[in-house]
Amino acid sequence: MLLSGILPPITTPFYPDGNVYFKKLESNVERYSRTPVAGIVVLGSTGESIMLSDSERRDVLKSARAAVAPNKVLIAGTGIESAIETLRLTEYAAELGYDVALVRTPHFYRKQMQPANILAFYRTVADRSPLPVMIYNVPPFTAYDIPAEVVIELAGHPNIVAIKESGGDVEKVRKMVEGTKHVKRSASVTETFEAVTPRMLAAAASGSGSNGESGAALVSVGALAGAESKSPPFDSSQGRPFRKEREGMGHPQLPEPAASASKPSSGAVTVVGSLRTRQKEVGFQVLVGAAQKLHPSLEAGAVGAILAFACPAPTTCYEIYTAWKEGDADLARLKQERITKAAQRVGSDLGISGLKYALDWNGYYGGPARLPLLPLTAEVKAEVEQLMADLRN
Repeated sequence: MLLSGILPPITTPFYPDGNVYFKKLESNVERYSRTPVAGIVVLGSTGESIMLSDSERRDVLKSARAAVAPNKVLIAGTGIESAIETLRLTEYAAELGYDVALVRTPHFYRKQMQPANILAFYRTVADRSPLPVMIYNVPPFTAYDIPAEVVIELAGHPNIVAIKESGGDVEKVRKMVEGTKHVKRSASVTETFEAVTPRMLAAAASGSGSNGESGAALVSVGALAGAESKSPPFDSSQGRPFRKEREGMGHPQLPEPAASASKPSSGAVTVVGSLRTRQKEVGFQVLVGAAQKLHPSLEAGAVGAILAFACPAPTTCYEIYTAWKEGDADLARLKQERITKAAQRVGSDLGISGLKYALDWNGYYGGPARLPLLPLTAEVKAEVEQLMADLRN
């Protein structure tokens, strides 16, 4: 699966009493769907996922899924400390129709998180996951930094397709990119080389203009994840491979060639309903999480970013990526300089409360964070307003 561009890891809105504000969640997702971001991430660190109960996590995943546009990649944060709980949430996300599972590094027993432990954890999850897996390294929160050598070894697994690297170490990004150049996979993309996911194919095959919930014939994840796959994902509850007839699975299976929804076109183009697709070679994909280092990370080989700062400023972050993509390094540097101070202060130093206030300032719904996170003081709010004044999206 192709992963590139800018993706905001959306916040989870709350009422003042701490309950999840689902209407505001859906409103934010609908607004992000109208921006040029490549997709959205639900239940990342910025989503306060660690503050939510299991039932709340499931409800948040369901609510965001219902509101997202069909052309946006949809990533679910499913990482929990144990492999079995991670798989349970990943399977639920797959049933809803999510495209990728973002699995953070386990860290609570960090002294025991040796390479053998991490390798066993991710391989077990990836072997059984019905979704492609993205490793999530976020040492500012976990106090654990997965070594580049371990990432390079994991990159060979056919169901581990990417990493979100939030350590802010540009040289580590370069090392991971160089060390995984041997990984070659084929992914379905649009004619303009944008991502195609099973959910998008379902929507196209059915002629759906909303969220692809049509009951159309479905396509296996393996068909999109790449040609390297050696075996199907496993159903951990049944001890057998997932089958395309599994009831409730939200991922589409490609219709048979004879079906009217899918037919070969000229050259390498395939038509699925209203969607024209082709194949593109992709490798192991490195995305980063530090907006203040976005441009140098792209120069080091990253293909995109999942940025907390993209929650209040998605278009501003996208402009850096686009300038770099177009080969205009000077413009990319200029746009990077424009956000660096705000990204560091609002996105990193002030954390969730700062980001949520910036969301309110830029027309999204931020609202309160959950305790023990506290709201900003009036003085700090004024500072955020000043930093965001030229970055309204």
